[in-house]
Amino acid sequence: MESLATREIFLFEGFRLDWRGLFRRDERGMFIPVAIGARALDVLRVLIAARGELVSKDEIRAAVWPGIVVEDNNLTVQMSSLRRILDQESAEGSCIQTVAGRGYRFVPTATRAPPATSVSQPIVAPRLSIVVLPFANLSNDPEQGYFADGITEDLTTDLSRIAGMFVISRNTAFTYKNKPIDTRQIGRELGVRYVLEGSVRRSGSRVRINAQLIDAETDAHLWAERCDCATADLFALQDEITRWIAIAINPMLVTAEASRPTQNPDALDYLFRARVAGWKPPSRDKYAEQISLLERALALDPLSIEARSSLAIALTSRAISGMADTAAADIARADGLAQQLWAASPRNPLVHFAKGQVLRAQGRFEEAIPEYETAIASNRNWVGALHPLGQCKLFAGSIEETIPLEEQAIRLSPRDPELLGVWYSQIGLVHLLQSRTDEAICWLESRAAPRRNAPTFTRTSPPPMP
Repeated sequence: MESLATREIFLFEGFRLDWRGLFRRDERGMFIPVAIGARALDVLRVLIAARGELVSKDEIRAAVWPGIVVEDNNLTVQMSSLRRILDQESAEGSCIQTVAGRGYRFVPTATRAPPATSVSQPIVAPRLSIVVLPFANLSNDPEQGYFADGITEDLTTDLSRIAGMFVISRNTAFTYKNKPIDTRQIGRELGVRYVLEGSVRRSGSRVRINAQLIDAETDAHLWAERCDCATADLFALQDEITRWIAIAINPMLVTAEASRPTQNPDALDYLFRARVAGWKPPSRDKYAEQISLLERALALDPLSIEARSSLAIALTSRAISGMADTAAADIARADGLAQQLWAASPRNPLVHFAKGQVLRAQGRFEEAIPEYETAIASNRNWVGALHPLGQCKLFAGSIEETIPLEEQAIRLSPRDPELLGVWYSQIGLVHLLQSRTDEAICWLESRAAPRRNAPTFTRTSPPPMP
């Protein structure tokens, strides 16, 4: 079926769709990047390419998931994501019409913009903007290219799930496949600040993955890692490698943004700095710094969902950790923020996480469980939600579900400098409550140096190389 040309630009209902992604026009007339998943963006391109004609489900699946069997539920999720963004300020019906039993139709008229539009309205690279370039296949067998492509596609999807991340779509990224790489030029062409590139080399039953994160403005390498793994189950390995890289580069990106010099910090600058402060070891000073930065962000943007959610999370974390001067006051304020957030954005995953934190701080563990589960469903790599969920399961009586959640956190972040000991302690506590004293002692004694003394358990994730 017909698809959009690489450099085509379309305008509709206050939105702009081009090769870099989707943008919304703000009150100043400037196009601001919209956070949207790569698959959802590809679905939107297919619908717009149809020029108002009906597109069957099979046609969409063939264009967006070529050669892959995809269930209807997956397509439904992408449609819901698109409608949540496109219909936000629509006074009438949805932009995407469902024709029962047949498919979908894009209702608004999408106008092709003249070429001058891309020159007269240059778009500054948004913060936390990235493109995942196709991973190079360095194996002797060209057929192994599917594995490298799979890692690229999955990384694009996983990074797009991170709040505030702007990720170039898979289709655009693959136009750079097998071409010489000039990261500065790619940054300018796509309007992104960061480039993630890598390679895959498979030999026999082993595979080596190299990945590196590059600042597209300076060509500086911000992060690089290598992983050597066995290939017993390629699909499971691909999944775990993707998670490992996505989790590793998220803090690198946030730290890089927080470190950028600026004379007039805006709300987002303070949010980035607050995130970095939140990764420091627990202390009264750490929480005071983090909350102060969030207060500044909120003062500049009182309606910010992220600022209010993050403040509620920081307040409850301080209370739960026992480092608040008046825990009741922190919890009460966080509860007020959570109620405001629920009224303003009830579908936002960060709002669900904030509400879960408030309920946990109030001792309402059963009520908190679905909030954490909703947050994790939106981003399977949300490591920080696994331990609170496990704790709530423990206190709600579902003790047998606690250890798998803590083990999942360890697999996803095996080098976590602060939380690793917490996860080990919780596993040890569960073993103790189940009268498995030897196992409990082993885990509790290991918590001070878990990477060296950890008990063995089934591990499917690739451990980062030392």
